[in-house]
Amino acid sequence: MLWSYTKTTAFYMLVLVIVVISVFPFYYAILTSFKSGTALFQVDYWPTSFSWDNYIAVFSQGAFPRNLLNSVFVASTTVLLALFLAVTAAFALSRVRFRGRSLLLMTILGVSMFPQIAVLAGLFEVIRALGIYNTPWALIFSYTIFTLPFTVWVLTTFMRELPIEIEEAAIVDGATPWVIITRVFLPLMWPALVTTGLLAFIGAWNEFLFALTFTSSNLTRTVPVAIALLSGGSQYEIPWGIIMAASVIVTVPLVVLVLVFQRKIVSGLTAGGVKG
Repeated sequence: MLWSYTKTTAFYMLVLVIVVISVFPFYYAILTSFKSGTALFQVDYWPTSFSWDNYIAVFSQGAFPRNLLNSVFVASTTVLLALFLAVTAAFALSRVRFRGRSLLLMTILGVSMFPQIAVLAGLFEVIRALGIYNTPWALIFSYTIFTLPFTVWVLTTFMRELPIEIEEAAIVDGATPWVIITRVFLPLMWPALVTTGLLAFIGAWNEFLFALTFTSSNLTRTVPVAIALLSGGSQYEIPWGIIMAASVIVTVPLVVLVLVFQRKIVSGLTAGGVKG
């Protein structure tokens, strides 16, 4: 009995330590975002001052509101485009029998193993040839390429687990493949769609390398690059308060989305893990 109690206590202590380590950076960023002046350089773990100056400065200086809208547009469009392409590809890979299907699926997954820096130069030439450099479409194009492999893999695994009888009944009723996808499969795939869509959104929202390389003006940059390029009153000053305020503004929507869809995320990630 004592040994069981000790193990339980040790487990919860370990969970507490992991939670504190994970949450503390965000907590300290929130504290710093409400500091100004010399208070920024004082190490405090509890709120000692409360000022909205940094948040006001974020929205009043530079093009941060426009950068925020750019991130929303790029991330949302990437998710919609990636899910549309992934759903149709998953239907073909899971329901249509053709030679080389497994090899094609492994090839799609293998594309995701290339680091971004390895394809940066070639992708830059493609984007410049398409005439979309320094536009949101350059980011949407590149993000979709790197989002599709994971999205296709997850949705294909999920769609394979759907009963074949559902599709056969729809075919008997005269449904076309597009009707089967949109009217039969999509309502059953919400957990996987939410999971892959949210992960794609987070990836596009936080991406930095492509956003820095494929955009060159403040009006087209997304928030990660905008935060990195925030400057103070001189070249020797780093505006930590404004940077922390901008980081909190950017992070809060992601936290809210994860909390709202956490059950769908778990069910989507475990989809296909158990047969029967």
